Amino acid sequence: MLHKILSKLDSIKPFPEAKAHCDIPCGIYDPITAQIAALTVIRMVDLIEELEKTHGDNKDAEYHNSIARYVMVKEEHGIKCKEEIRIIWGEYMKPHHIEQFPELHSIAFNIMQIGSKAKQTVDREAAVQLLEEVNKFAEIFWKTKGIETKRVKAPYPPNEEVVYPVL
Repeated sequence: MLHKILSKLDSIKPFPEAKAHCDIPCGIYDPITAQIAALTVIRMVDLIEELEKTHGDNKDAEYHNSIARYVMVKEEHGIKCKEEIRIIWGEYMKPHHIEQFPELHSIAFNIMQIGSKAKQTVDREAAVQLLEEVNKFAEIFWKTKGIETKRVKAPYPPNEEVVYPVL
């Protein structure tokens, strides 16, 4: 009965149409979490390499403890980076975004592949490539919102470039 009443009212004076882009229409998406996660992967690789140089052949308990912690954080942030991109790609991006930016699928796919490589290895080049692909994704994301971006060096190690919106 309520449906009939609301339908009748809607036919006389239409209600504004509500649109949601995800399960919970929060409207809050931002690739910065993925960018920070990618920066963290690079930083952990740098710390692992630095530890290798400073400990040489002396692999004591402190060394093993630090390596375990750096690897764990690298793994967590590699997963977080991929997850954040999957969420934006799967929930926010729509067919008209893909038409406008046909490279979007390949960039997201590259993030998934390079993210896995960065987790599996201690390869700084792979970690930097991950950040670069995430930055490309971020540029497209902000373009879909009509917001200009800039590239700025992160103010903390590893001091790599990150894409920020110009607000």
